[in-house]
Amino acid sequence: MPSDRQQSDRPQPDAAMLDELLALALEAARLAGALLRDGRPADLGVAATKSSPVDVVTEMDLASEKLIVELITGRRPQDGYLGEEGTERSGTSGVRWVVDPLDGTVNYLYGLPNWGVSVAAEYHGQVVVGVVDAPARRELFQAVLGRGATLDGRTLSGRPTPPWGQALVATGFNYVLPNRVHQAEVLHRLMPEVRDIRRGGAAAIDLCDLAAGRLDGYYERGLAPWDLAAGGLIAREAGLFTGGRPGEPASGELVVAAGPGVFEPLQARLEELGAWHD
Repeated sequence: MPSDRQQSDRPQPDAAMLDELLALALEAARLAGALLRDGRPADLGVAATKSSPVDVVTEMDLASEKLIVELITGRRPQDGYLGEEGTERSGTSGVRWVVDPLDGTVNYLYGLPNWGVSVAAEYHGQVVVGVVDAPARRELFQAVLGRGATLDGRTLSGRPTPPWGQALVATGFNYVLPNRVHQAEVLHRLMPEVRDIRRGGAAAIDLCDLAAGRLDGYYERGLAPWDLAAGGLIAREAGLFTGGRPGEPASGELVVAAGPGVFEPLQARLEELGAWHD
């Protein structure tokens, strides 16, 4: 069984804590999502770059991060926090928030709808709450460890397993040119073996679409914790598997997510193709 589905020996939060964390995650994601949807300037431009000139940050990424940090810090000052736009602090409560204030920045910059806000809460290192708000799509995904995943209140359970050759698989690409070249080589060899490939441009949204039955599988190299935390929990709580290389958990080295019957051949083929290295 994929390692991310194994039971953890870590301390577990009680129901009241889970309810509190979920309520705060929902509030933060909705408020940030509304800010991004309604506050996007017509002349939105690039405020900074990260790993390469095409890996961009906009002023709205920074505004969304600020809103979320202030909200969570004001309500739960004892918690830790890790955010994509540079906010990081340790805490004393055992809870750490892992946040992508704008997943799919390039989509957002170009006016494409595939972007969202990803808010997750870890308890002693295990993700226990995940919320992904996709305002331009008018969709709100959420999950709580052991309680399942929903989209706008509808329970998610993936889709029936297709034959390997009929699997619709999503992926994403690194912004560093040499890494992208190798990823394209992997894709070139994988594409003829499956139904087709999709590239949505937002990892958290891809994982949520997998949970919603809109994809059969997903893989990507180079994800950060904030890319994976909420969407990964939503996928697992919808009954899907997440992992990395065979026997390893999902990580920046490789993320593989799919239902049983697709997960195993996808993971094995990616291992053969060297998708886990640059």
